[in-house]
Amino acid sequence: MPDTAISELVRMWINGWVVSRGASDPIEEPWGWTIDVGQPKQVARHVLPEPAEADVRKIVAATSAPGTWLKLFAEEQEVLPWAGPGWRSAVPGFLMTCDLVPESPEVPAGHTLTRWTRGDVSRVLVRTHEGHFAARGQIAHVGAHVVVDQVETADGHRRKGLGGLVMRTLQSTAYEAGARTGLLVGTPDGRALYASLGWTVHAPMTSLWYDRTGPRSDQDDSSSTSSVRAAANAVRPGPAGPPGSDM
Repeated sequence: MPDTAISELVRMWINGWVVSRGASDPIEEPWGWTIDVGQPKQVARHVLPEPAEADVRKIVAATSAPGTWLKLFAEEQEVLPWAGPGWRSAVPGFLMTCDLVPESPEVPAGHTLTRWTRGDVSRVLVRTHEGHFAARGQIAHVGAHVVVDQVETADGHRRKGLGGLVMRTLQSTAYEAGARTGLLVGTPDGRALYASLGWTVHAPMTSLWYDRTGPRSDQDDSSSTSSVRAAANAVRPGPAGPPGSDM
């Protein structure tokens, strides 16, 4: 597969993602990697760091199992026309990295923070003093880097700095464990938060998933901007909630 900076970053990301999610080891393919996830709505994913039209169309043509995902590190308007009937467009992502430093974030009044590590995964949980869930996140340790995953802030607890608290705590936890680089793929809602914390965007990521009962993601193989935009708007589900690194 291509030996480029983006390919290496994507490889680092998936190495941590499989640890965080308990997925299979990545299987190398000529165009990237295949990962068995083993969930009803995500059976497997194909990850293409530098997607080519011929490769994507070949994968699409060979796919018949619902719950198969494509993770394509390119802009949606470029790759969406390559998908066929039944492929749905999910929330786009952004591959980001950060140089880790030690931090000592303060917990806002009225909240408590708990953190723990089991195996190679460290988690942070923020609750109200009454015990209500407020925010969470986790990291997977992979040598000198970590992958941030499943960052979430509950409805009613946003705009209180809890996402930043979770991220800074995870970053400090990673630094204490010897990691010096963080990676994640964040949602559009999360991008602003991560940028404010020193994270840098390296590439966009388009997510497509197969549902044979669903509408086509591209109605006529046309690559026109209007066709792509209309198809994406018709089939994309909404995000789970900011800040979001659940990709």
